Amino acid sequence: MTAHIDIGRGPEGQAIGIDLAELLATRLLVQGNSGSGKSHLLRRLLEECAGEVQQIIIDPEGDFVTLADAFGHVVIDAGAYSAREIEELAARVRQHRASVVLALDELEVEAQIRCAALFLTALFDAPREHWYPALVVVDEAQMFAPAAAGEMNDETRRLTLAAMTNLMCRGRKRGLAGIVATQRLAKLAKNVAAEASNFLMGRTFLDIDMQRAADLLGMDRRQAERIRDLQRGQFLGLGPAISRRPVAVHVGPVRTAGRGGGQGLIPLPEAAEGAMEALLTDRLAEAAAAPQPVRRAPPPPPPRADLEEALTRPRALPEVTRSPEPLAPLPEAEEAPAPRPAPLPAAPVAAESGASPEYIIRQIALAEGATYRPASASFRDFAIRCRQAGIASAHIDIARFRRMFAHAVSGLDQLESEAQAAIAAAAEGVDDDCLAPYLAILIAAHCGHAMPGEDELGRLYGSASPSRVRRLLDHLERQGRIVVREDFGGERSITVPLLPAAA
Repeated sequence: MTAHIDIGRGPEGQAIGIDLAELLATRLLVQGNSGSGKSHLLRRLLEECAGEVQQIIIDPEGDFVTLADAFGHVVIDAGAYSAREIEELAARVRQHRASVVLALDELEVEAQIRCAALFLTALFDAPREHWYPALVVVDEAQMFAPAAAGEMNDETRRLTLAAMTNLMCRGRKRGLAGIVATQRLAKLAKNVAAEASNFLMGRTFLDIDMQRAADLLGMDRRQAERIRDLQRGQFLGLGPAISRRPVAVHVGPVRTAGRGGGQGLIPLPEAAEGAMEALLTDRLAEAAAAPQPVRRAPPPPPPRADLEEALTRPRALPEVTRSPEPLAPLPEAEEAPAPRPAPLPAAPVAAESGASPEYIIRQIALAEGATYRPASASFRDFAIRCRQAGIASAHIDIARFRRMFAHAVSGLDQLESEAQAAIAAAAEGVDDDCLAPYLAILIAAHCGHAMPGEDELGRLYGSASPSRVRRLLDHLERQGRIVVREDFGGERSITVPLLPAAA
């Protein structure tokens, strides 16, 4: 099966097209500054070959979701799915030959990059019986295959470069034909750009981009000036699927439109003198006092690339059932040393009726900063207070003290005896240093309360570092004691298997 799709007209009005069968074998690179018509060209190409070949579009700005209305593409809202669900969706896309748009516009930049990398990798890793021909269009490819690291952390950069390199270098044998579009060639990794055999170069002004475009088109420095003079929607094409010699093309019209704002001028609204100021200031104080909509938190700074971070970097989380009570997002951050409050003074304990080792442990646990103290220091404080109160404590060694302290600081000792017994049985065998935060999770699950957030888990764990809290959850999950679900929208939730809720 062969198909020749029309993308526009040449200088003399002749039709300029692309051989679709050749394109599937040789890949395409599109370059053009913002406003050069790059997205218009991609839309024209996709519209003309819709129905002829499967289309998979990586869309960081949400521009191509309108193809769904006219051509039946399935829109995948990446923010609604977990990492494992994204990989499974990619496998089903290959199996069922569905044309899809992976809409990443609701995610932060680094989450977009990780999501696209996982999706592309799963496309590439599909079983051999699903290696059907497909166009894989990656808009703003300089984000996903950057020439320099920038602010992206090392793990994410390796993941996305591997995915893009596999697409452009090894994807052909798996039926994947990469079409990458970028605003600047200088920002696109060379090993990704070099694998394309077809080129459509739009307007660019920077000398370094103009020279790279001219080199790809086989033009000398003087001829490269043509690239600067191109108008919006004009491109220079070259390659076995387009033309054996550089040819100018003016891209034709499209049937669908993006969701961006209008490009043309529109009249300003007319208003009487003072009316516009009144519109701006009317009931301003009331609007400012109203609750503000929740804004997505900014992405955390990239973690320090040191040995500890490399050894303890979290693994991908498995697919689980969504919990109705989400845990607050746990951003990656450089690990900071836990605060060490001044040691608590060994205050005398009144020898009142009912005083007991449990009572003294609870008083120590409720003191400010108690969880950040070394267990040995708290145990010494416990022994001193018991002697001052005349309470026998020799039967409590430091191991038993740590568990009793965890029960007190988590609030387990305030529950009814039946609930205490059920939760203590579920926590049997958990390491002493992890026990307090795990008990808090069990209590929330048993009582039907919201799961403790990052700050509370960190306090119970005795650490102010979000990355240590993340590693704690990862450790508990590997032991099968909790299940953590995280989607690309930043929502994280915890569920506890095999623990019955309170009646």
